[in-house]
Amino acid sequence: MKRLLFLLHRWLGIVLCVFFAMWFCSGMVMMYVGYPKLTDAERLQHLPPLPAGTPLLAPQEALARASVSGPFSDLRLAVASAGTPVYLVQPTDSKTTIVIDAHSGRRVMATDAQRAIASATAYAGPDVAAHYLDMIDEDAFTHTRSLDSHRPLHRVQLDDDAHTLLYISGRTGEVVRDASRSERLWNYAGAWIHWLYPFRGGMLDRYWADIVNWSAIAGTVMVLAGATVGIQRWRFTRPYRSGSRSPYPGALMRWHHIGGLLFAVIATTWIFSGLMSMNPWRVFTSSASQLRMSVIEQGALQPSALDAAPEALLSTASGDVRELRWIRVLGKTMVLAQPPAGKPLLLDGRSAQTAAIDVNALLSAARGLLPAPLVEVETLNAYDFYYYSRDEHSMTSGSIKPLPVLRLAFNDAQASWIYLDPHTGMVVSRCDRLQRWSRWLFSLLHSWDWLPLVERRPLWDGVLILFSLGGVVMSLTGIVIGWRRLGRKLGA
Repeated sequence: MKRLLFLLHRWLGIVLCVFFAMWFCSGMVMMYVGYPKLTDAERLQHLPPLPAGTPLLAPQEALARASVSGPFSDLRLAVASAGTPVYLVQPTDSKTTIVIDAHSGRRVMATDAQRAIASATAYAGPDVAAHYLDMIDEDAFTHTRSLDSHRPLHRVQLDDDAHTLLYISGRTGEVVRDASRSERLWNYAGAWIHWLYPFRGGMLDRYWADIVNWSAIAGTVMVLAGATVGIQRWRFTRPYRSGSRSPYPGALMRWHHIGGLLFAVIATTWIFSGLMSMNPWRVFTSSASQLRMSVIEQGALQPSALDAAPEALLSTASGDVRELRWIRVLGKTMVLAQPPAGKPLLLDGRSAQTAAIDVNALLSAARGLLPAPLVEVETLNAYDFYYYSRDEHSMTSGSIKPLPVLRLAFNDAQASWIYLDPHTGMVVSRCDRLQRWSRWLFSLLHSWDWLPLVERRPLWDGVLILFSLGGVVMSLTGIVIGWRRLGRKLGA
């Protein structure tokens, strides 16, 4: 058995130690530079303000002129396409977003290069030149499936200080991703190599997930086998004749032995949790019932002639409003007037006056979100272990996590938790037992996003860099040892 462990560790190490060194080094880069994304905060900050005092078509009239009928799952108004106010509409029976000019009611069918340049200029500001590059379906910085509904994508280069590359939706004309030159360069040493993205977009694209999964499985086996052998060969009581507790006379082998003993547990948890990030074979995919949003909405989102015009809504908001979003809450049409940062202002969709949610009525309705008893309601004024915010560049960041929030625990088979925003009446997130397991096995083990540690930086940085450097030493010594062994075998 010991011989088998030796051989397993040796030959897997020859193949995988390069991957290990690459993962540890790129992981340190990802602590500070993440894969390019356009977060909600960035999107709102770069949206031009909606023009207050300028007559715009009310939702019903704009939809009628464009011959678009509801009901709708999403209805927004923003200067989001070609630098002009547009309605972005998604019917409930479709995943396609429809774009309607808010001045004319004309339906925008596609985005050409001219509209892409206009969208980029509005995003960057009037003093920044924008140069159209090309249209692509997918490249090194747009592999994420969240962009599928926007493909093909226009690429526009900005002449700003950051040399930002913008990706413009070919469907809606919205800016859907930004990537500075620094982000792009560092990503080739960070997320792009960490997630084995060289295997994406080519002939191996269909096998990418399997390559990542099986590399992580083999890596976990390799480290466990090496740790077992390392413990067996370490003299805990009396040293070897050389005086060392490691049997290896050479410095390289001794460093690898000691490094493996010190960092094997960390290496195992990082490689295994990396596997968990892939949701292999859908082990964390929930079978919980879909939320019955109708109990909170109490009616379809369907604009009518009684709805307030955008001019009235913007007049009440009387500030820098970047987006108006129509929602249904407790049988009423409400509008969220979103500033560039912070909470949206809640307005009554008909009177255009400020409004507030009846929290007791909201909780009473929320009992019907799932076909199971509601067993606990708690108001969170601070983040908990499962509902928290991370730095914008991190993998798990991107959406705004408001506080306070209501946490509703249901007694269904999946032990579902629902986080409900009492300010807007909207469901912010949900998690069940499997997703909480994913939180432990991926987010905690891989990113160490335990709030008492993350909130005490640079302690978090120091701990992760120390362990990462230990992993690098373990990997690099393994590479040299493995290739020397392979050279002797091939030369024999």
